[in-house]
Amino acid sequence: MNKKVSIATLSAFLVATSPAMAVNEANTLYVNLELSLNRTTVGMVIQSISQQTGYEFSYDESILSKEISKVSVRVKNEHIESVLKKVFKNTDISYRIVDNRIFLQDNAKAKSVSFASVQQTKRTIRGTVVDNTGLPVIGANVIVKGSAGVGTVTNVDGDFTLEGIEDGATLMISYIGYVDQEVAVAKGKNDYKITIHEDTQNLDEVVVVGYGTQTKVNLTGAVSTIGKDELINRPVTNVSSALQGLTPGVTITSGTGQPGSDGSTIRVRGVGTLNNANPYILVDGIETGTFDSIDPNDIESISVLKDAASAAIYGSKAANGVILVTTKRGKAGKASVSYNGNVSFSNVSTLIDRLSSYDYARLYNQLLTQDGASPRFTDEDLRLFQDGTDPYGHPNTVWTDYIYRTGFMHKHNLNVSGGSEDVKYMASAGFLGQEGTLQNSDRQQFNLRTNLDIKLSDKFTMRTNMAFIHNDYSEPNASYGGGSTQLIRQSDRIAPWIPYKKEDGSYGSISDGNPAAWVDINSRKYHLQQNFSGVLAFDYHIIDGLTFTLQGAYVTDIKETKDYRKECWYDDVNYHGPDQLTETISRWSRYTLDALLNYDKTFNQDHHFKAMAGYKIEKYDYRELVAFRKSFPNSEVTDLNGGDSSTQTNSGYSRELALLSYFGRLNYDYKGKYLLEANFRADASSRFAKGYRWGYFPSFSAGWRISEEDFMENTRGWLQSLKFRGSWGLLGNQDAVKDEYYPYLPTLYIGKNFPFGGTVHQGITVVSHKVTTISWENSTNWGIGFDANFLNEFMLSVEYYNRKTSDIIMDIPVSDTFGISGTYQDNKGSLRNSGVEASFAWNHSFNKDWRMGVNANFSYNKNELLDLAGVNEIIDGYTINRIGEPYQSFYVYEVDGLFQSDEEAAAYEKQYGNPWSLPFKGGDFRIKDADGDGKLTDKDRVVKGTQQPKTTFGLTLSAGWKNFDLSVFMQGVTGTNRYFSRDVVGSFIGDTSHPSTNWLDAWTPENTNAEWPRLFLEENSISSPQRVNSSFWCMNTNYLRIKNVNFGYTLPKTWTSKLGIANAKIYYTGENLFTFDSLPFNADPESPSGNLDVYPISRSHSFGINVTF
Repeated sequence: MNKKVSIATLSAFLVATSPAMAVNEANTLYVNLELSLNRTTVGMVIQSISQQTGYEFSYDESILSKEISKVSVRVKNEHIESVLKKVFKNTDISYRIVDNRIFLQDNAKAKSVSFASVQQTKRTIRGTVVDNTGLPVIGANVIVKGSAGVGTVTNVDGDFTLEGIEDGATLMISYIGYVDQEVAVAKGKNDYKITIHEDTQNLDEVVVVGYGTQTKVNLTGAVSTIGKDELINRPVTNVSSALQGLTPGVTITSGTGQPGSDGSTIRVRGVGTLNNANPYILVDGIETGTFDSIDPNDIESISVLKDAASAAIYGSKAANGVILVTTKRGKAGKASVSYNGNVSFSNVSTLIDRLSSYDYARLYNQLLTQDGASPRFTDEDLRLFQDGTDPYGHPNTVWTDYIYRTGFMHKHNLNVSGGSEDVKYMASAGFLGQEGTLQNSDRQQFNLRTNLDIKLSDKFTMRTNMAFIHNDYSEPNASYGGGSTQLIRQSDRIAPWIPYKKEDGSYGSISDGNPAAWVDINSRKYHLQQNFSGVLAFDYHIIDGLTFTLQGAYVTDIKETKDYRKECWYDDVNYHGPDQLTETISRWSRYTLDALLNYDKTFNQDHHFKAMAGYKIEKYDYRELVAFRKSFPNSEVTDLNGGDSSTQTNSGYSRELALLSYFGRLNYDYKGKYLLEANFRADASSRFAKGYRWGYFPSFSAGWRISEEDFMENTRGWLQSLKFRGSWGLLGNQDAVKDEYYPYLPTLYIGKNFPFGGTVHQGITVVSHKVTTISWENSTNWGIGFDANFLNEFMLSVEYYNRKTSDIIMDIPVSDTFGISGTYQDNKGSLRNSGVEASFAWNHSFNKDWRMGVNANFSYNKNELLDLAGVNEIIDGYTINRIGEPYQSFYVYEVDGLFQSDEEAAAYEKQYGNPWSLPFKGGDFRIKDADGDGKLTDKDRVVKGTQQPKTTFGLTLSAGWKNFDLSVFMQGVTGTNRYFSRDVVGSFIGDTSHPSTNWLDAWTPENTNAEWPRLFLEENSISSPQRVNSSFWCMNTNYLRIKNVNFGYTLPKTWTSKLGIANAKIYYTGENLFTFDSLPFNADPESPSGNLDVYPISRSHSFGINVTF
């Protein structure tokens, strides 16, 4: 039989089976302890000993209120048993010590708890307690309900025996991490098999919040948590992609699939500013700048602070939300070694279907003929394109075949953790090797992390965290630059009748070259990033409940880029060159010092206070150097000094920033029922002028656990927890300034010449206008919600939020009276985000073999501009910022069908006019007179959605049977649009375009029900997305994606234990498997660019193993 054994359960087993009360000398420990309590209770003594020594206690709850007249103990390095003798002298309390657990018994009672059998003349009940997998649960408490002290604990086989039990009695079975189970004793039945289930409610779960932790049940702010199990075993290369769809209110849009530079855009509760709207991200309490490079295997949990109540403690950096990453730490006990590795294969998930050479040539001839020109291709050309018998003269080149490939990735992580009560350690090393789906894109990343906890004395502890990340990656480059974007763009724009290579071995090319040739010559852009972070912290326990913490942190990040553009000869005439190299080296460093004072105390067992006061200083330095040379001796010389020195240029840049902060928090709860929290932070930033540097950011929140009220007692059989909560707070944003140095100082230019006294002198010119009053953006947040846990299986959380951002920094045109052109920055704008978030979970075990779970989340966000420096709207191309509409809405002419004849088009043009100097024709878009004034003008443009989704959702379905487990994760968005350019569907230009197959359904007099407008040469039609920004090209990009499918098998312990393996699992994972959307072409609806020229995300299949020794 398999055994489910841990240190804690083994300890409980020893208690149940040992007949003696003496301490096990093999597990003796020595402690430092100071107690001075008058007229106290056993409960208060337990709390004090546990806080100072780390020992855990097992006892019957009735013992907590037992009074002790006086306790006065002060020992150093003394055996715990002698300490307990002193503490419980002259009482009826006896004890037993096993490992780090102390079992207490009230000898004044006639019956025992935990480790004594009950001797009565009634019948004996026997049973076995197992978990939902059928494994025995060792150390589960089994007591008789209503009979104080009657009970025992299960042994190593999960068995228990109770004597003297009456018919109709109720057995209560409890075990840490599992739902309490009640079983009625039936008449005549003496043997029972009882299954207990894991507690999926997590009411006592500890959640990481700003500068501390709180139990989930006592939270009054909006905090979402993601556990380690949701991140591992997935073939993702960055953490942000792994978070997509896992928590409500957080919108994550995949950026690119480029190895080493594949981070996503993260928005918490919408776009909160017209400027930098990124959340504040901390790893183990410090800002490292490497969120996407963290090895997911190193992460213990992630907390997302979404409202002011939870985020105000971070003040000026929290306006757009806060993400707290906590890495794993060591635990006392035997060393544990774990390995997680996987290999994955990937392909581009979406590519536009484009016309064959035959179809393109045929349609191109047709257009030329319609315009009165001679066709470019003869009937013989068309035949050869169609039958493919002349691959050099009449090719059908599929350019994507030359630039894309099957990607390959392998990931490995080795983790060692363990320690004693005095020293705990965790060390982790990870490696990622990746060959991207785009040719010449590769990545090698190495991660190293160590966390150490040391108990220096009974009052003094030390913590250290160190992490190093080495990320070396490359991307393909065009001979004239542009990186992977240019390669992708050109592969979509070169006609299929251009050959990859000619018969003589030279390259086919257009004016922009040949993208496959750039791949062949290995023209690349190289990147190297190295990041080091270190934390040293000391905790000093001043008195019971009062702790002082001093923490220093240092982070440095170095990035090097070598943009090497190799010369490329396509044939004897066509050429791009010469070789040129641009090297960029940037380095930033951040120094922080935090001093914290924490107080945590419970008075009279009902009034619980927590208080924290803190001070922080932060300094940030940035340096950048750029150097350039060209005309190298050959393409193999890649050192900068190999280039022609006469061509060299260089530049540099530096800046320094500082932040000074004071902050504090106060928590109070009464019996865990009424919850209050207040936060305050004051920040001073060097970004702003004196008199405007300080920002003050308070927040308040309250919660009511109505389920704990006496009048709710009759619901406790099915309602485990119901909490109502509300919050209000103010947050700030200092990262909104575009000039990242001192935006309140005017810019001066040295070098202009001025005549004075008949002589020309060099002078100084003011070239920009600034205002000294520029300061913080402010965000006012409030929200209400509830959290419910019921039927031991269900969880539901719903919240409404409202966030108004004011004093948004905007570009304001400089008045002509200043004699300076351009704009300056000032606090003038305002916008609001409001919405609803909901999350739901259900987990159920049907029997020892079958289990199932559902986790779902949903969020709706409304974004609305309120003020734009006194103007109603600001138009920028096909987007608009308008009062009352979402930020960066699409602003286009509305299409009302297609003209069905030239005559209809001419009549419409005569009635409404034509502002585009291109005549309306049959098959063109009919542009609607939206404002109804009887003529077509730029006033007829309408708002047509925005790129920011209104709703986001995620759904995880999980199931298990015995040692098999399966999970399917889906995520998606609605209420989002994208404006697609001509690069997506192509146009009929000739060699420098490759139209999509959508044009096969273009309008003709014979195909009047077509989905697409008529064909047109160049851009000579109002239907072109380049000539008229119309609603036809602004498409709905809602989608549902099967984001992840994971199937695993945990090897039986009867197999692995023989090899010294504690746990082993093999698994398959599929990522980005299917996407459902309404786009008329095969494009990724999540792509951040309407040009589709970004590195596409991949569909991948991964196979891995997870082993723990």
